[in-house]
Amino acid sequence: MKRVFLYIVTNLAVLVVLSIALRVLGVEQILDREGVDLNLEALLVVAAVIGFGGSLVSLAMSKWAAKSMTGAHVIEVPSNPAERWLVDTVKRQSQRAGIGMPDVAIYDSPEINAFATGWNRNNALVAVSTGLLNNMAQEEAEAVLGHEVSHVANGDMVTLALIQGVVNTFVIFFSRVIGHVVDRVVFKVERGHGPAFFVTAIVAQIVLGILASIIVMWFSRQREFRADAGGATLASRSKMIAALERLKLNQEQSQLPDRIAAFGISGNVAHGLKYLFMSHPPLEDRIAALRAGETLARRG
Repeated sequence: MKRVFLYIVTNLAVLVVLSIALRVLGVEQILDREGVDLNLEALLVVAAVIGFGGSLVSLAMSKWAAKSMTGAHVIEVPSNPAERWLVDTVKRQSQRAGIGMPDVAIYDSPEINAFATGWNRNNALVAVSTGLLNNMAQEEAEAVLGHEVSHVANGDMVTLALIQGVVNTFVIFFSRVIGHVVDRVVFKVERGHGPAFFVTAIVAQIVLGILASIIVMWFSRQREFRADAGGATLASRSKMIAALERLKLNQEQSQLPDRIAAFGISGNVAHGLKYLFMSHPPLEDRIAALRAGETLARRG
């Protein structure tokens, strides 16, 4: 979940900055038509500028933000056998996946984790934690790297940026519409916008943003299955299953609190409504999907 967390945090920060900047510059005044009604066409344009602007800027900043927030250092020249193996493995898998060689980085963390990010398939970053290198067998780590390289090859970050841009656009659009209706109908403001508009719009944007994240998280869960399948291709199905089994064992033994476990490559365990907001499917489901694929391959 780390790559999704880093992306969304950056996206929200940029979104807030753009919203404030447009208000300070007076751009949002075009949302009023003669001080009486909303100009919905103009509102949609501004919402799209803010929504996609925040998302695309976040995507462009993703490598820098990921390295800054995790303290990851890129391996320029391998200094030991582990780093040499890491770089060579990513290079080999990248060639097989048909993408440019990503930057390879390590960051200090006891948790078993890895992530990939970047604004395009040929300018990406693949990073692993020291906990992963110290606690996973080489075959398992190879499968995790294949999973991350597959995320890059599948263009998942770009797709996520586009989905986030659409979601942002509609959240901004409808939050302003709701604020406008409350301002006019409840508080009877006839011209311009009163304090109720701004307060209601902010509250509506937060609530709609939370609900809209369900869409982003659904996509994130689907792409994990695709990345698992890619990891199985670049390493092997048995290695990918073994890596997920290791993650499952670590998840069961560590019992990490939510604020830490939420960052894990395997995601957290959730049921019911909470599941809708999880970026990763349950490890049992991911393992079952790989085994089902293995069974179909044997029958074929």
